[in-house]
Amino acid sequence: KRIQTEVGITFVYVTHDQSEALSMSDRVAVFNHGRIEQVDTPRNLYMRPATVFVARFVGTSNVLSGDQAQKLAGSSQPFSLRPEHIRLAREAPADTDSVCVGGRIEDVQYHGASSRIEMELADGLRLVVSVNNDEGEDSQPPAVGDTVFAHWSREAMVPLRGQDA
Repeated sequence: KRIQTEVGITFVYVTHDQSEALSMSDRVAVFNHGRIEQVDTPRNLYMRPATVFVARFVGTSNVLSGDQAQKLAGSSQPFSLRPEHIRLAREAPADTDSVCVGGRIEDVQYHGASSRIEMELADGLRLVVSVNNDEGEDSQPPAVGDTVFAHWSREAMVPLRGQDA
């Protein structure tokens, strides 16, 4: 990145490594079968994917469509929900502006600074949730078998173009 800045010319960098693409680039193009799905800044590409393919390809995302999207968003249009935008609580939060669903913890994977949690809702939908591993007993992630509530802001649901395939 330093060399790019010093030389002051445009670089075209082709990689399959998402971390490299997001950290080395000012703009990223995501291709699908030789067709450009989205060209954007790394941040916008990650936070605001335009299509189902980009949401699934860049990082980890919960992509919901059809009946599942209808239940949670009020529309069957596909949407993306990043795992780090979901919060877990032992009791349903009082915040009526957020979406809240109850479910059971199916898997917890410790990743150092964070844990990846898979949660199954009553209708069988699985959500992936990412929680920070903070210090202290009160911040322990839930365990497999625990019943919890997942909640997130409506703004965290990013509408997508494309089919849920």
